[in-house]
Amino acid sequence: MSRSTGSYRVSVLADETVRAFVPAPLPPAEPPLRLEGQLETACTRAMTAIARLEVAANLVPSMQWFLYGFVRKEAVLTSQIEGTEATLQDVLEFEATQRTDRADDVAEVCNYVEALDYARREIAKSKGLPLSTRLLCQAHRRLMKGSGGRRGGDKKPGVIRTSQNWVGGTRPGNARFVPPPADAVPAALAQLDRWIHGRDPLPPLVKAGLAHVQFETIHPFLDGNGRIGRLLITLLLEHWGVMRSPILYLSHSFKRHQREYYDRLSAVRTDGDWEGWTRFYLSCVEQAAEDGVSVAQRIHALTSKDRGRLMSHRSATVAAIQLLDLLPSNPMVTVPKATRLLGGTAPTARKAVELLEGIGVLRETSGRKRDRVYAYHAYLQALTTEDGRA
Repeated sequence: MSRSTGSYRVSVLADETVRAFVPAPLPPAEPPLRLEGQLETACTRAMTAIARLEVAANLVPSMQWFLYGFVRKEAVLTSQIEGTEATLQDVLEFEATQRTDRADDVAEVCNYVEALDYARREIAKSKGLPLSTRLLCQAHRRLMKGSGGRRGGDKKPGVIRTSQNWVGGTRPGNARFVPPPADAVPAALAQLDRWIHGRDPLPPLVKAGLAHVQFETIHPFLDGNGRIGRLLITLLLEHWGVMRSPILYLSHSFKRHQREYYDRLSAVRTDGDWEGWTRFYLSCVEQAAEDGVSVAQRIHALTSKDRGRLMSHRSATVAAIQLLDLLPSNPMVTVPKATRLLGGTAPTARKAVELLEGIGVLRETSGRKRDRVYAYHAYLQALTTEDGRA
């Protein structure tokens, strides 16, 4: 099946002919995207997997435990797609100590967490910004904070681009893909906003995938488009009630199938293959949800086992039990941090840390005699998937 999904604007930049692609507004048309046959089955399977994920998440004693780990895992993976080297342990150790050997990379991951938290708070407020270009610009401002670092140059955080950008290659003339000219970007974003808040009858899960492709095609910022585009999926699924919390980390599936991910985006633009993209996207949703179920089950089993071990220990203290309950939201700690978390004295916190280390819950990771760092190692293993570097 072939359809037109946009048109090319030809211009001359630096003595080179450039063909910039201007996408047609959503939804896909002539013919329209229909959810039938294999696509209908794929959507049903994906929604069933999401329902299982939400049930599994409810088994964990605190949703905040789940959110803490999943949001940071998504932040690490979505940043790794863009070339950062920071791991989940790097980020958690920085949160515990404010020290890191990968300052720029860790900052990018932490910026993503801040951008997601900000956007979710705004959408939840009665007078907050709606899910729109304005909100995405504010999220981008937080994402790209300090962007003059590892990538170099001023990436104009929060500002819609006013110059031509490109994807792949060294210049627009040899690029793999050239997004719309700058003067076409505001209208394309306005059309996307109207569609998001319109009455398209397609299932919300499918619409979130279409919105992602459209945003990636518009490429409205000088940098950070991939991360904001993946963030848009997360926000839309919550906004449209597909999920109650951002516990579906799609970046792992996109990273696992990175070549096909880019090929499917390209096929939409060149061949109008929205069906191929939608099948791929729904399979990634199903895969990500199944991964999440496995993580939730491991977390539930681990925390239950460790709590039982501690409660049956003859030296168990109230402080140690309280600290254990706080570890899933603080899986790397120092004695000063444990003191702050417990709201008590340093000797009490140190005794709690030493007890949890003694029974194998905490593991010292810094190798230092002073300023030691302790990790809830098994918990971090439960969060880390088999082929990711998170």
